[in-house]
Amino acid sequence: MNRQELGAFLRSRRERLRPEDVGLPSGPRRRTPGLRREEVAVLAHISTEYYVRLEQGRAPRPSGEVLAGIAGALRLTGAESDHLHVLAGTAPIRTRLHRRDVRPSILTLLERLEQTAAFVMSAVFEVLAWNDLAAALMGDFASPAPPERNLARRAFLGPERAAAALGGLSDATEFRHHVVMELRSALARYPTDPMVTGLVDELRDASPDFARLWQRHDVQAAQTLTKTFRHPVVGEITVDCDSLALTDRDQHLVLYSAQPGSPDAEALALLHVLGAQAGDFLR
Repeated sequence: MNRQELGAFLRSRRERLRPEDVGLPSGPRRRTPGLRREEVAVLAHISTEYYVRLEQGRAPRPSGEVLAGIAGALRLTGAESDHLHVLAGTAPIRTRLHRRDVRPSILTLLERLEQTAAFVMSAVFEVLAWNDLAAALMGDFASPAPPERNLARRAFLGPERAAAALGGLSDATEFRHHVVMELRSALARYPTDPMVTGLVDELRDASPDFARLWQRHDVQAAQTLTKTFRHPVVGEITVDCDSLALTDRDQHLVLYSAQPGSPDAEALALLHVLGAQAGDFLR
């Protein structure tokens, strides 16, 4: 049970709600945003004292029934409810290190996807494997050391160059938000992994933007169906984005493709011909 994170998460979810969101009268002017603690306690059918202790990180581990009541009171989404259970210690937590070795069958698949830019990403956004088209679209992954292949670092540790560092990605701001939410979930799954905790601490210390987004305690990212890259060789190219979970290793296979016969498909085909030379322009 992570008492401090649990308390902070509960507080952040409580403060985003208005009384009318849960069927309560707004009443007189409020000193603080969101619901009062006693209002959440009433809605969750628990004592106010116990709920206050939960937010303050002083309460014993709540039961699944109590957590369900709190989730309903705070109008949590499915992902937020799952995160709540993880923080409370009522869901399985991976205490081992996150895996960075890619299945040989996936490595073979990457090479077979000649018309699709594809790469494998770890639970903390490190690019572990990629095909030639991904390198041509997003830049060289082979030369940099593993820490520099981390897309979270690329997104936050050079904010003014974030779009270029991500291969000219047009929605760099949206991607940053997605990174923060995914890293929060990864930290809940791997609370003792020094690579995970170290990355989060590094980004919180070095990037005010990351620190600000981290304080929001968001854990559910919107699904991204397309992405647009502004490539210095082939120009603007919009691709379909599919992220397939490799659940056995907590990794993702990310696929960027285009409709056959479209200008975007032709641009991908040109990048495939140019190969690594095209990716060199993104350095």
